[in-house]
Amino acid sequence: MRIGIVAVAVVTAVGLLGGCKGVTVGAAAPSASSGAAGPGGGSGPAVSDGHAVSPLDDPDGTKPGLAAITSAADEKQARALIGRLATKGRGPKTGYTREQFGSAWTDSATGDPYAHNGCDTRNDVLKRDGLDVHYRSGSDCVLSSMTLHDPYTGRTIDWLKSKATAVQIDHVMPLSYDWQMGAARWTKLKREDIANDPLNLMPVDGSMNESKGDSGPAAWLPPNKAIRCSYVVRFAQVSLKYALPVTAPDKQAMLKQCGG
Repeated sequence: MRIGIVAVAVVTAVGLLGGCKGVTVGAAAPSASSGAAGPGGGSGPAVSDGHAVSPLDDPDGTKPGLAAITSAADEKQARALIGRLATKGRGPKTGYTREQFGSAWTDSATGDPYAHNGCDTRNDVLKRDGLDVHYRSGSDCVLSSMTLHDPYTGRTIDWLKSKATAVQIDHVMPLSYDWQMGAARWTKLKREDIANDPLNLMPVDGSMNESKGDSGPAAWLPPNKAIRCSYVVRFAQVSLKYALPVTAPDKQAMLKQCGG
């Protein structure tokens, strides 16, 4: 009888351990909308990404990822950068279409440091941020698979091109937002630049990109709280590079994320 009891206890313990696979002790569970896709769309474990670089150390957007800003000195630097932003209310969305910003993922935008390398912008930024990158047979440009540490959710995505929408490219400062804040008066070539500038592009979990829409930081922030200051710094970097204002509520929300 005692042997039977011990056997049941062992089986129960193994079952409980098996149910905890992939759980990071001490980590906050993501919201229902923040689960990243794993192989072909399944969820992966939360990770700490040593591959990513702080936006403060990446002013042109050519380095990978979006590492957390954690020190008091870096938060102070972040607030100083955000403090330089001009503010105004959103203009009308009248006339906005994605086509106003040129062909999607062109290789010829003058504001793209990767331009004219034979690869489109989407594949350039996937390669920038991806790990264990593999290419389509016969190509040194088109990715077929990779591993992405998604900064917005803090999860890992094992991405396959056959499930392409599991990873989408977020325009950190959304194109519709740009249009309403002044880009409607730009030339189409300048709009093409901001749409393809790697400073403004972040490969992320597809559902995060879709949930964000054209929201500014007062209305939407990544569920991964650890990188929210970094996210708004990147938003500010794009705003300053292209001399586009942000709304006053967005600026206030941005300062708050960096201890302001």
